[in-house]
Amino acid sequence: MPEQQQWTIAASEQPPEWFIQAVKQHTPASSGIYAAQLLWQRGIKDDQQLTAFINHKAYQPASPFEFGQEMHLAIARLQQAYNAREKIAIWGDFDADGITATSVLWDGLGQFVKQNTQLIYYIPNRLKESHGLNNQGIDNLAKQGCKLIVTCDTGSTNIEEIIYAKQLGIDVIVTDHHTLPAERPPVAAIINPRYLPREHQLFHLSGVAVAYKLVEALYQTLPNVAKYPLEDLLDLVAVGLIADLVQLSGDCRYLAQMGIQRLQADFQQPAAARRRPGVGRLLELCQKNGDRPTDISFGLGPRINAVSRIQGNASFCVELLTSRDAKRCNELAEVTELANTRRKSLQKDVQAQVAQKLTQLDLSTTSVIVLEDAQWPAGVLGLVAGQIAQETGRPTILLSTEVAGEAGEAGGEITPLSSNSELRTQHLELALARGSARSVNSVDLYQLVKDQAHLLHRFGGHPFAAGLSLLVENIPLFTAAINQQLRQSLGSTTLTPTVQTDLTLTVADLGKELFLELKLLEPCGMGNPVPKLLIQNCWFENSWHRNQQDWQGKKVQYIKTEFDIRDDSSRSVFPGIWWGHYKDELPVGRCDCIAELDYNTFKKRYEIRLIAVRPSVNSTLNTRNSPLILDLRNQEHSALSTQHGLNPSYPLTALIIEDCPANWDDLRAWLRRCLTISRSTSGLDNQQQLAIAWSKPNPQPPNQIWLTLVGIAKYLSRTNQLVTRVQLLEKIGISDQTLLVGLKALKYLGFTVKRQDRYLQITWHPSDSAENSADAAVARFLAAVREEQFQRQYFAQVPLSTIVAIASYDN
Repeated sequence: MPEQQQWTIAASEQPPEWFIQAVKQHTPASSGIYAAQLLWQRGIKDDQQLTAFINHKAYQPASPFEFGQEMHLAIARLQQAYNAREKIAIWGDFDADGITATSVLWDGLGQFVKQNTQLIYYIPNRLKESHGLNNQGIDNLAKQGCKLIVTCDTGSTNIEEIIYAKQLGIDVIVTDHHTLPAERPPVAAIINPRYLPREHQLFHLSGVAVAYKLVEALYQTLPNVAKYPLEDLLDLVAVGLIADLVQLSGDCRYLAQMGIQRLQADFQQPAAARRRPGVGRLLELCQKNGDRPTDISFGLGPRINAVSRIQGNASFCVELLTSRDAKRCNELAEVTELANTRRKSLQKDVQAQVAQKLTQLDLSTTSVIVLEDAQWPAGVLGLVAGQIAQETGRPTILLSTEVAGEAGEAGGEITPLSSNSELRTQHLELALARGSARSVNSVDLYQLVKDQAHLLHRFGGHPFAAGLSLLVENIPLFTAAINQQLRQSLGSTTLTPTVQTDLTLTVADLGKELFLELKLLEPCGMGNPVPKLLIQNCWFENSWHRNQQDWQGKKVQYIKTEFDIRDDSSRSVFPGIWWGHYKDELPVGRCDCIAELDYNTFKKRYEIRLIAVRPSVNSTLNTRNSPLILDLRNQEHSALSTQHGLNPSYPLTALIIEDCPANWDDLRAWLRRCLTISRSTSGLDNQQQLAIAWSKPNPQPPNQIWLTLVGIAKYLSRTNQLVTRVQLLEKIGISDQTLLVGLKALKYLGFTVKRQDRYLQITWHPSDSAENSADAAVARFLAAVREEQFQRQYFAQVPLSTIVAIASYDN
């Protein structure tokens, strides 16, 4: 279960009046006080800084030649290839930063050398290869006659592979932003901002931005060759920068600002006139218009990443982002959207399985969560690890032992730890676990993983994200060692999930005026996060939830709740949304919440996106007569004893719920029964205990349940036996409502269902079947089963606090 979040309020030093007035000049429709307070908190404290931060035209970007001698070496080698008509290969990466970086080099270098003949690109398969260079890929490029490889978003630590390429007569230019090697690799040039001082305006560039700087230097060196302006690449740069979650300061912020403007301007063109029809179609599919950083972080970025997570090979994404063929781009965009739909489903399944495994962990003694499973698809482990890390406040490492693989999902090149390829081959013949790690609370996860290098096969990444592979037999040692190391470094510090709020507001403050004021801070990202708003002593009205659907109208098992929020500051309500939660999880009565203010382009309205919520300290909820609820889920039946929570001092025997409910009405019936017993007993202190003691459901596939129902119906018809509704429910394991849908579907196959007292008589006449309607009826039954199973999975792990809140409300 997720731990109780700790809410912290950012230190609010009141900015001076002159600064507030300076901010107000950029947002004349509002007071400017909130934006001024945020900017002041984030270190923007003079007029020059303010102007450069808000207005990209006032910012002076760095020259690409600030990279020094390495940039000169890179341009010299590219000029040599240009003059000698050598074949050049772009070696990219499979995440959004790597795909956009490849696309920038493809379009940019393609202005100087002929695409597909003199210029090609190669992107490793996420599910079969690792990040970074590999010898098999280099062999393939050598056979095609390549004399120069230009990497992007990868390559800095691939020393052995660079040497191997050199032996084949291939030079390498590395453009990257990941970890530096101990010594300069034997390359023609290496462009990596980590060589620069940390305070340099180029230090935080992502892979796509480094690639752009290389193209910019080539444009400046050969000014009369390119047909299209350099600025045409900026939309791709913005997508990669924002999707990669780098710190948006210095040139990163400038390039993102410029790129978002280009992205929006191109999207506003008629579809047939767009420079990038693939990007435009993706924006349409995710119902965005390209004018917000969130259109990338919640729209374009996840879709580009989904392709390699699901299919492995993401090479076609470069064509999607760069082709001018609208018809072809539409086809590729729809393939991408399908991959993203599949990614969502897989991610949700793995998240549920991880949540179940977490119930077996004692988080009070766990510093680093390390979990493994043979069935987990490696492509989504990083996403789930990030969610678990946020919920628990602990670094999380998820490992798949499904197949032997070369690497984990690292977000950067993977460092091989074996000293020679023969030893690495021997390792691959053994069982390798492959996985991803995510961190929180400023814990340098990369260093933690690196310090266990003796137990690993390969690893790579950043302080907040890493990928790794190791022998399965080493997992227990690795888990113990990394936990011990973090415990020692933390000392008495306790890891807890934390949400920091930036501003305290009321519902009356919400709306267009505040939105436009806070928009001054965009683009937001690391180092400049989206403002978190604390709204106290509020309550929710008109809440409802529904399953999300994909772009073709097919149901995806994702929940979102919509609501209106209200407080004493206004007579008006304000709309909001809570992703991944049911309406019943909203507290009843007054509460405090943390939210982000957003604009919904699809509904054309301003709304809040709920981040966290808890009952208000000033809440007047009456809980005196609520039942005492004991959480004994996922425990053995022997747990229902005094030593596990049932208090012998209570005069009443606890009511025990062993069947996992499928909806809140089922649970409310038990709660009402509890209260009835309590009230019928003399004395207010005689509260009836209610033990929720169901285990996590282990459902059968819906198709199998349907076949079982049909088989039972045929047996009953053949033997002329009667059956009760309860017997059917117990045999098939579904609810009354779902069974009713199934019985209706049987009628389309020629079955007749009649009631005789409390029994059902089922007879079969195949000649009476209506095959044309049967498929739709069966589909309705399968959908009902899936929905019920989804609901039961939810109740297997719904927080106890939510159940208590429902009990309090019903009372």
